[in-house]
Amino acid sequence: MEHIIHHALHDTIGILPFLFMTYLAIELLERYAGEKTVILMGNARWSGPLLGALFGIFPQCGFSVSMSGLYARRVITRGSLLAVFLATSDEMLPILISKSAPVSLIIRVLFIKFAAAAAAGLLVDWGSGLLPLNAPKEKSPGDDDGCSCHHRNVLMCALTHTLKIFLFLLAVTILFTALVETVGPDRLAGLILNRPVLGELLAGLIGLIPNCASSVIITELYLQGGMSASAMLSGLMVGSGVGLLVLFRMNTSWKDSLVNLLLLYGSGVLLGMLLGPILSL
Repeated sequence: MEHIIHHALHDTIGILPFLFMTYLAIELLERYAGEKTVILMGNARWSGPLLGALFGIFPQCGFSVSMSGLYARRVITRGSLLAVFLATSDEMLPILISKSAPVSLIIRVLFIKFAAAAAAGLLVDWGSGLLPLNAPKEKSPGDDDGCSCHHRNVLMCALTHTLKIFLFLLAVTILFTALVETVGPDRLAGLILNRPVLGELLAGLIGLIPNCASSVIITELYLQGGMSASAMLSGLMVGSGVGLLVLFRMNTSWKDSLVNLLLLYGSGVLLGMLLGPILSL
């Protein structure tokens, strides 16, 4: 066990500076551009899915929450909400950067998620017709997952987020290292997460976990060879942070929220299956 912990620390301690710089940039972006983004989405009509997909690929932890609030008041369309959820990946980008993943891989993942999310959102709006936007364009609720730091020092907020993700990443690395030591790297390819269809379906269920944990687990498993590209994309497409929880809490119709959940899971898994081979090229 001591060897496993030492190995995990060795693999993760070096990413601390990269995590901190990434989250500092994210905090500055969210602090000075977050509210303008929400207003822009609220004023969008047919272009809502495009904007939702664009802003969703950036790891703004409160964006899916804000969009859930706007959708609950019918300020944005179902397609716009779906685009935001599909594009959102929580901690994927910081981990890819901190793990020194190839720039080409990062660009391909972001582009695929943006294009797929925008297309799915536009298709949903086109198929069902734009929802009536009669509700007043009120300011969306605050970030209910405790991620918002508008009343705190930017540096402290970035540091807090960095330490939180680092500790969780360390725990995931310890578990995965123990798995490798026990099972053996040659047998990891036989795990269910590397199997067609079953891997994508299971990864999508992991993505539904309403926490940053899902994106951390999925990204780490992919980088360490424990998950196929298709399964990774399926999990990250379905993952929307705590946006779904806020949607079920604020939306007056639980049936409508359930439709959104099924759309998210179904489209996310399907897109992962279809686009995974492209990511692997």
